[in-house]
Amino acid sequence: MSDSERQKMAAGEWYCCFDPELDALRVLARNAVHQHNTLDPENRGNIAPALRALFAEAPDNAFIEAPFHCAYGMNIALGNRVYLNAGCTILDTASVRIGEGSMLGPGVHIYCADHHRDPALRRSGLQIDRPVAIGTDVWIGGGAIILGGVMIGDGAIVGAGSVVTRDIAEGATVVGNPAREV
Repeated sequence: MSDSERQKMAAGEWYCCFDPELDALRVLARNAVHQHNTLDPENRGNIAPALRALFAEAPDNAFIEAPFHCAYGMNIALGNRVYLNAGCTILDTASVRIGEGSMLGPGVHIYCADHHRDPALRRSGLQIDRPVAIGTDVWIGGGAIILGGVMIGDGAIVGAGSVVTRDIAEGATVVGNPAREV
């Protein structure tokens, strides 16, 4: 018996993203995101209950401003005191780990999916996903984009509007497109 598309996705293999099981998981995430983005702040708390329930890890002192968007939620792990400003998007088709004390500015996007280069295979929904790991006490400026497969070291700084295409060393400061150390 072959692996399901969800199992292939979790294993980091090529899979079809147009799978009914994956569609159903995205619907759960959309509903949780809708709750988070539409609850009044007093009732939402730091993270709306339905959204927190989806996450792999979400301590009580992590905070996500609305609006927020994610693909599945189940692949996101937040450390203590993580702060995501308004407009953050995490397309968590693979693991996204954000370490303790890290802060993401407004409109930061994290993309794990990598679609096939062959147009016919891409049209069929074939993709592979790469995890993202953000260390502790990292600051990512507004509008930055983090691509799949990237690891950002503890204490690093990513300048606003940067596009991060490769790993960033601990304590480094990077800016630009593609992001380079300064």
